[in-house]
Amino acid sequence: MFGLVATTALTAVLITAQLAGLTRLDFPLVLGTLVTDDPDKARVAGFFIHLAAGQGFAFGYAATFALVKQATWWLGTLLGALHVAVALTVLLPLLPGVHPRMATHRAGPASTAVLEPPGLLALNYGVQTPAVAVVAHLVYGAVLGLLLQAR
Repeated sequence: MFGLVATTALTAVLITAQLAGLTRLDFPLVLGTLVTDDPDKARVAGFFIHLAAGQGFAFGYAATFALVKQATWWLGTLLGALHVAVALTVLLPLLPGVHPRMATHRAGPASTAVLEPPGLLALNYGVQTPAVAVVAHLVYGAVLGLLLQAR
């Protein structure tokens, strides 16, 4: 349950930032287009994929809290910082290599891809995207730390 709450908080930060024009990254769309090319269906599918992934990461955070025998907001925030660092420097830059509807940096004019590659730190989606991602993941970690501490 705590993973769902934390993932909802993370998603709320991402969507709010996108609606405010701080980033062009629509992560549910990126995830959903892994399974469908219809943008409306992709956003719905991507939302549920993101919730499932958030659950998986929540188990990892909980295991870390159990390993160090404490769950705090600040430890959750540190884990969130590690999480977003890996996401922005490793996972997102590798995504074009496996995403069927995302262009690569080597794609030429004949490419039929509908999504732009995120690039390092997801900067292709706007210069504020890394800051938005960092804030969202710090919130995720802090929420998990607080909720698991309170249980």
